[in-house]
Amino acid sequence: MTLRDKRVTLAHGGGGKAMRDLIKEVFTSVFHPDGMEDQARLQADALSEPGARLAFTTDSFVVDPVEFPGGDIGKIAVCGTVNDLAVGGGKPLWLSAAFILEEGVEVALLRRIVASMAAEAKKAGVRIVTGDTKVVGRGMADKVFVTTAGVGVIPPERDLRAEHVQAGDVVIVNGVLGDHGAAILAARGDMALSADIVSDCQGLGHLMEAVITAAPGLRAARDATRGGVASVLNEIAEAAGVGIEIEETALPLRAEVRGMCEILGLDPLYLANEGTLVLFVPEDQAEAALSAMRTTEAGRDSVAIGRVSPGAAGRVTMRTAFGGQRIVDMLVGEQLPRIC
Repeated sequence: MTLRDKRVTLAHGGGGKAMRDLIKEVFTSVFHPDGMEDQARLQADALSEPGARLAFTTDSFVVDPVEFPGGDIGKIAVCGTVNDLAVGGGKPLWLSAAFILEEGVEVALLRRIVASMAAEAKKAGVRIVTGDTKVVGRGMADKVFVTTAGVGVIPPERDLRAEHVQAGDVVIVNGVLGDHGAAILAARGDMALSADIVSDCQGLGHLMEAVITAAPGLRAARDATRGGVASVLNEIAEAAGVGIEIEETALPLRAEVRGMCEILGLDPLYLANEGTLVLFVPEDQAEAALSAMRTTEAGRDSVAIGRVSPGAAGRVTMRTAFGGQRIVDMLVGEQLPRIC
């Protein structure tokens, strides 16, 4: 072991021996890329299938705190990118990872983040094949920022789009709502709240494959990250020109999350998730989709929460527990900054 520094210094971003040692011992020794070229060279049998398409996505992660109950910035970076590919019907294959490091950040923290990324990538069946590091001065970043990009392959028979959603389709979620946003809020300690809430941060690739096999008529899927389920529903309703009605009594919420929202005046429909997706399935395939989802770790708590209606194009409503109805608008502003 040649890296003896306990904290990152500006020398680790200078292009010399210190930078080489940091990259080798913290990153490439864990990610195991094929060589040390300036680019990854990608090959997969899926690319040669007639009609197959590449899926490509990118995202940056600035979550505060960088470690939280249920995950860390590395895990969320891998899961978030994998999920963006998976909900479009893509099979995630390769990721890149770029790190902005603040001078003074602990090397031990970096090692934990990188180990978390490698474990999550293995679980999702993807490889981290290329990346980059930059070091900035104290106060110019907040410990660690991560940017990931992902490449996957969409088989020729798949075409998941919001525009495909039709009246009568069933709206399904794979688990409880708002856990990530609530976990981050509790972890910050700003509100002096004591709550045993763990982020739902998880990869959804295996879940999507199970659903597509069981319900080939699946119209569309979205992961409900920033803006929560409410924002996803509004995006789909607008894109498809349909109305969507959900049932308040069907929403899967933990008592802890519901209680926190009541205390702080938050709406759990707008809380961020990092392992929850929203599916739109034809009515005659809804039960098959639910059964398949419940066989997976990420989908064991899957439930139907509403339906698509032909009227009020672009409008999302919720039938309340008291039998009334209210409009569920898009999120205005930001309930919680830096949650992913």
